[in-house]
Amino acid sequence: MILTLTPNPSLDRTIELAAPLERGEVQRAHSASQHPGGKGVNIVRALSASGIEALALLPGDPDDAVVRALSVEAIGHLTLPIGAALRSNVAITEPDGTTTKVNEPGPTLTPEHVAALLELTVEKSDGASWLVLAGSLPPGVPSDFYATVIDAVRAAHGTTAPRIAVDSSGAPLRECLRSSPDLIKPNGEELAELAGTGNGPELESDPALAADTASSLISQGVGAVLATLGSKGAVLVTKEGSWHGRGPAIEAKSTVGAGDSALAGYLLSTLRGDSAQACLQQAVAHGAAAASLPGTMVPALAQTNPAAVTVTALASAEEI
Repeated sequence: MILTLTPNPSLDRTIELAAPLERGEVQRAHSASQHPGGKGVNIVRALSASGIEALALLPGDPDDAVVRALSVEAIGHLTLPIGAALRSNVAITEPDGTTTKVNEPGPTLTPEHVAALLELTVEKSDGASWLVLAGSLPPGVPSDFYATVIDAVRAAHGTTAPRIAVDSSGAPLRECLRSSPDLIKPNGEELAELAGTGNGPELESDPALAADTASSLISQGVGAVLATLGSKGAVLVTKEGSWHGRGPAIEAKSTVGAGDSALAGYLLSTLRGDSAQACLQQAVAHGAAAASLPGTMVPALAQTNPAAVTVTALASAEEI
């Protein structure tokens, strides 16, 4: 089973425009949809669509709109009541796939809520293959929360602890490095910020540079870096080497959830015991399939085509 923790879930509303966004003007939407969201929720949705057992942990009252939507969509979840409404986010997608997002900060969690969320995660991690710590942290949650979770889960379960992946940004991602997560999944901008070198567009346009940048994180104790690079695919860096995976050109309809789907594809592939190269192929295939779907839809395994993803070796173990 794969377990995800999403401390700052949301109700994600996607508005699709029939023409490019015009700031300051009135435009009519082509269509609109809404789904329960947050990185961990999206990962569970994608894994469940492919028949993989997965469970999303998150704060939220039973009557909250996000929690109700999770039940309606039959997304496996377990929630911690907090007595406050969860946030709503809005994504506006243009015909060429350009996506503009406006995310609310989320409700403030008390120290008691934070402690209970940590306890719940440690308890449910028992027997899991992977634990994914996903997304931003809401107000009231310390920036080192993910590092604290990693340390607590490993202390409680020892050699049987799940492998731990982190998909976040800013201070929560940076501070988790001290606890040596097994995998992190930054995009180009997050990788540049984390490594303190280059910038997002530069890394996304140069996979070799992105891999070199990610290799510095491996030397700091991170097990693997899966860096998604938009239309350039993704790079995977481990102690054994680095690779670039790129799929064929697609007609992007929405990039919402593409990175989450890429991570889901990678995790799914690890459960099959695939090689690093095959895991990267599946990650890129999942991400591309998600980008080709409208709104916040995520692909099932059958909708992906990893065979169409070309993987190129960038560096050997001796060069990492």
